[in-house]
Amino acid sequence: MSKSLGNTIVPQEVITDSGAEIIRLWVAMTEFTEELRVSKEILTRVVDAYRKIRNTCRILVANLYDFDPTTDAVPLDALDEVDRFALARYGAAADRMRRAYDAYDFSTVSQTLTTLVTIDLSAFYVDVTKDRMYTLAAHSPQRRSTQTAMYRICDGLARLLAPILPVTADDLWRHLPGPRAASVHLADFPEVNALENQALLDIWEQLLHTREQVNAALEEQRKAKVIGTALGARLELRARGPVATLLDTRLHELPMLFNVSAVALVVESTAGESAVQIVVTRAPGTKCARCWRVVPTVRSEEEWAGICDRCVEALTEPVAH
Repeated sequence: MSKSLGNTIVPQEVITDSGAEIIRLWVAMTEFTEELRVSKEILTRVVDAYRKIRNTCRILVANLYDFDPTTDAVPLDALDEVDRFALARYGAAADRMRRAYDAYDFSTVSQTLTTLVTIDLSAFYVDVTKDRMYTLAAHSPQRRSTQTAMYRICDGLARLLAPILPVTADDLWRHLPGPRAASVHLADFPEVNALENQALLDIWEQLLHTREQVNAALEEQRKAKVIGTALGARLELRARGPVATLLDTRLHELPMLFNVSAVALVVESTAGESAVQIVVTRAPGTKCARCWRVVPTVRSEEEWAGICDRCVEALTEPVAH
């Protein structure tokens, strides 16, 4: 920056416009071993990164409004596989962030944090679990499993955010359920060794690759007006090679993974190289007015008119006392 060129950026003005956390995050994101760069465009990107971090944490903690970790938490080995995968991804990122903090490598901390929040949590985990979080019965095992994972991730993120985003971390800490220290700045970094699971990460990397292929196929059919939303679609997957075996063993999880109403799998061969052919059609049936899945039939009774059996089961769950 140069006063003579008139391109100076005054921190107080940034704080007035966007808040002090933006200055802190810019400092953390900057590679201090090189010449420091700042501009309105750079700060705009920092603001976008901060909003993604804050909004993702807000979504996660909002899903814990009826969760008590002392009574509702599910043991790690009893969690659903998608939740154990999310925790493994978070654990790997948290371990990297801890090691980066030890080396005072704040740019690696912020880069790892941004990747975790943007790709692993917002674009994937929050998306694939929204059906169970919003439509299943409050005390269903699947919902409690996901809440347990979200709680552990939120608790760890608050601790890991504290050195670079102290106000945001304290705000998140105050909204977390369960007993805890008065301030996040009195708490230690999370212990994540028990969450490491490389074998599970390798398996889900293959599933995520198939998810990317499916998303591309769904987008093509949306543009062609064959479907409106992903939940209006039925997939037929014709698979061969190791991926065919993998998809077959997790067939019941595929509608959740792809966010569609129905998936049919044809295993052509378990030999040879992995390959998947994807056919997208409009799902047959009726759209449930509550969960928006397309199902074969919906209820016709006046009390439950227009909703599916699964939603009726969720709405009639006994209230816990």
